[in-house]
Amino acid sequence: MTDEPKAPSGAPMPDFASFYRAFNGRDPFPWQERLARQVEENEAWPGEIGVPTGLGKTSCLDIAVWWLASQARRRPADRTAPTRIWWVVNRRLLVDSTAEHAKRMAQALRKPGAAGGPSVEGVAAIENVADRLRSLASAPTDGPLEVIRLRGGVETRTPSDPSRPAIVLCTLPMFGSRLLFRGYGSSTKMRPIDAAMAGTDSLVLLDEAHLAPHLQSLLAACSECAPGAQPILGVRSRPQVTALTATGDASAASRFDLDERDYAHPVVRRRVGAAKPIEVQSMESGEVGRRLAEATKELLDRAATPASALVFANTPSTARDAHRKLGKLLAPDIAEVLLLTGRSRERESERIREHILDDANGMAAGREAGAGRDRHLIVVATQTLEVGADIDAEYLVTEACGVRALTQRLGRLNRLGNFRHARGIYLHTPPLRPQKRGSSEEPMWLVYGQEPRAVFERLQAAGGAGTVELCPARVAEVLGDPEDSPGRAPELLFGILWEWMKTTTPPPGEAPVEPFFTGVRPTDSSVSVIWRVHLPKTKESDATEERARLWPRARDREAVDVPISELREFLGADEVPLRLAHDGLTVEAAVPLRPADTVILPVDRGGLDEFGWNPAVLKGNSVMDVSLPGRGLPLDADAIKRLCGVAGLGDLVATALGNRGDDDEVSDEERQEAMDRILQMILEAGTPDGWSLREWNDFLASLGYRVVAPGREVARIASRTDDEEPRSDELDEMSLTDEAVDLEGHGRDVGERARAIADRLGLDAVLAETVETAGRLHDIGKADRRFQRWLDPDGDHPEDLVLAKSVMPRHRWDAARAAARWPRGGRHEALSARLVRRWLDSQPEWGDLQQRDLLLHLVISHHGKGRPLVPPVRDDTASAVSWTVDGRAVEAPANLSEVDWSQPRRFRRLNGQFGPWGLALLESIVRLADHAVSGRVRKERR
Repeated sequence: MTDEPKAPSGAPMPDFASFYRAFNGRDPFPWQERLARQVEENEAWPGEIGVPTGLGKTSCLDIAVWWLASQARRRPADRTAPTRIWWVVNRRLLVDSTAEHAKRMAQALRKPGAAGGPSVEGVAAIENVADRLRSLASAPTDGPLEVIRLRGGVETRTPSDPSRPAIVLCTLPMFGSRLLFRGYGSSTKMRPIDAAMAGTDSLVLLDEAHLAPHLQSLLAACSECAPGAQPILGVRSRPQVTALTATGDASAASRFDLDERDYAHPVVRRRVGAAKPIEVQSMESGEVGRRLAEATKELLDRAATPASALVFANTPSTARDAHRKLGKLLAPDIAEVLLLTGRSRERESERIREHILDDANGMAAGREAGAGRDRHLIVVATQTLEVGADIDAEYLVTEACGVRALTQRLGRLNRLGNFRHARGIYLHTPPLRPQKRGSSEEPMWLVYGQEPRAVFERLQAAGGAGTVELCPARVAEVLGDPEDSPGRAPELLFGILWEWMKTTTPPPGEAPVEPFFTGVRPTDSSVSVIWRVHLPKTKESDATEERARLWPRARDREAVDVPISELREFLGADEVPLRLAHDGLTVEAAVPLRPADTVILPVDRGGLDEFGWNPAVLKGNSVMDVSLPGRGLPLDADAIKRLCGVAGLGDLVATALGNRGDDDEVSDEERQEAMDRILQMILEAGTPDGWSLREWNDFLASLGYRVVAPGREVARIASRTDDEEPRSDELDEMSLTDEAVDLEGHGRDVGERARAIADRLGLDAVLAETVETAGRLHDIGKADRRFQRWLDPDGDHPEDLVLAKSVMPRHRWDAARAAARWPRGGRHEALSARLVRRWLDSQPEWGDLQQRDLLLHLVISHHGKGRPLVPPVRDDTASAVSWTVDGRAVEAPANLSEVDWSQPRRFRRLNGQFGPWGLALLESIVRLADHAVSGRVRKERR
């Protein structure tokens, strides 16, 4: 049963200042309180917020959450505050204070008095807001606020409930690709849900939005692609967009800026007047990395105490060079030198974050100069630290750049105005000359085109050949207007969007989505790279059901984004790596490499060091396989050799698996002895390269003695830890739970949950009834006798009990399917839709044509298929599937080779009626209700 919502308490909604004070422990700045009041009164956000960096723009999250809570007592259909808040940045961040702020807010709302910080009144204010947020969701027990961080790569999360308040923090490509039904890191099955979560009921806060002008245009163009669509959520049917940028369009009519009260505030006054003297230097020739390193040493030689310094380079290669040169100029006991380029896995970036945010030796904002520091800390970075990082350096060195980039970089120098000794160096570097002799092209700077020339001239005019003061109050006056050009982006037409909407079978040669939100650029697109000890062997067959599966399944935390050109050069012309197929499960040869591919390399191929992607690390240098902890050990001789160098284990592995080549049966004792010997040899080999001693010891301690051998995955020694594999819709693994569930009861629960979500969102009565009925009937195709044998191969349940969920271990799932004679790749939802169609044929009075179309589509698409077709599979059964719907028995053919050719026309009509994102939202309500009910069984059993 669905949890009943808890009504908001009778206490009045706290004003924004009270909520902010309770959560942050200080009063808001005048602009923060004024913006909250303006949003509340206008019931909309301004188009642009021009507050300088260092003045708490992250509080826009606080305002958005508070505004949403303030509308909790309204009828859902009358709400104007969006349920989801997207914080979008242009780059993948390693130090993201906004994400930490959002997580801290979610924790405070979940347990208002846990930290003991807020006063009694403060705890009451937070509890009030938390109760109101809970009342908006279909399951208040899930917590008042969900926080999701999308870093890139694969196996990324999506909001769990369309009605649950959520903050999603992501990069521009992660949001833009989701909006266009091609979510990076998202499987074909999840793309409609991801599109709905981005394209409806969302507030999109674009941090430093000057970096994403095309996304703003794209959001407007999306509305034009569905001009006659029914706005099923009123004004919340489309995203609301607000640009957060100190270097935007100051003349914009809807721009929000600081006013006199802000400048009179003592803290604001100190920060906008924070001293930032910048020495302007110029180099005519030479290595930029070497000169950046020398300038950094020059500044630190003047420091009276150990200090912090930021060094900004424009490209990862220059940053690496500067990092290497600094390591030679300054001994380790004098300075610790870190590198941040945005090309790092979660494991390595977490270690870097810990260094930077360390209270004693880091450079987190609010730290006192020299307090507890025993040596200098230098961080060499690319644009990854220009936004989203609440850090405060005493010294700054920056390579030549544009107006907007320099403004952002200066925001990390003496950020709070506490360092009177703060200084910086702006290094004007020479532009790149055209590669072809006689070319008419002008020299230009990488990344910033011609703009650095204008920046240099303005700095010279303001400070001569010496030093210029660039405090926030003066920086715009000195640097002037930006001269960067966003370039052009292709025009979004419905015909192009229509191809992306067909997520079930992506058409070959479709248009790439990235130019529509980043513009047409000459730079290389990226791929995600992961490193593994075990690489599945590919087969000649192109059929997905024949390919080997990657294990463990890829996750975003193990991925690094790498330009395609760099990976090609690293691999060479003859080496063809593996890539993850569209289903997110199987692998194939990566020919050719494509943008957004996930490429799998063996761990001994090199390419990674302690700071991330480094193509100078060549073959033979081992990389840690971060997918293994919490999963287990692949029982594969080649994988074990890659992992720890132990060779010649083929016979022992075969014996442990019971696959010895002779005719004698392998006894349990022999298998156990072989496995013990394998583990002993691995232990004696010592800690593998790339692993820390602690990581290796924890991994070995987690291994149990249970061997699992799934049909198309590598056999392995399972882990004792409960780090469960994500379940796959593609393989029907959502049918696996820790407790058997009857079909009728499951359908009833899903229908009730879908209805609760629809009611909380404010759908009209007809749509709410339709999603409820779809939820109730979505799985009735599982009544097929073959599917029932699949769910219960051992016959443990009564014959009259029709199951929706099985308690079978996942590694037995594929073998049980084959034994039940259920066709590989067969979709039970196709049978569900046939039965619903037969029921509708017998119920002509049920709904109009639109409602009947929608019901059929929601049933057939509840695992992400049916957009526009459910692919047929080879099936020669002559049997039928039957079910009783509302007391009426219905029957339909069970042959899965038959195709419902009316589905594409139905899909097209429904997209015209509800719009691409409206229809995707209706699908998401049913699908996420199914996920929630299925997941609840597993949670309750634990």
